[in-house]
Amino acid sequence: MSNTGLSTIAALVLAIAAVPAGADQITDIKTEAGEKFFHKECYRCHSVNADRDSYGPLLTGVVGRRAGTQDGYPYSEALAQAGFVWTPGALKAWMMDNDGFLPGTKMRHVGISDPTVLDFIVSYLGSISD
Repeated sequence: MSNTGLSTIAALVLAIAAVPAGADQITDIKTEAGEKFFHKECYRCHSVNADRDSYGPLLTGVVGRRAGTQDGYPYSEALAQAGFVWTPGALKAWMMDNDGFLPGTKMRHVGISDPTVLDFIVSYLGSISD
């Protein structure tokens, strides 16, 4: 990860630590940071807006959805037959190493290894899945 990315993470972690707030405010901060990381890491291939075409499947509602079931998206056979549900843990494992998590899928990307970034992106995806 670049120094800019590390600086952003450090600033966000400090902001969370400095907030003498309740869980709702911390969740809001994580969600806001997650949206920024989503746009940096995922947005070139995925959309959260049904009105925007994207190469990958729409991710609105992904948390809690059975893998390979987004209407209208031509999934690989591996993902269409996977049978698991996108939980926060499954999403993190997928973002870290999708080929290792489920070989034979169409998705090609550089894995995200920073656990804080993963947590923030999953918080954002969860906020648009409720």
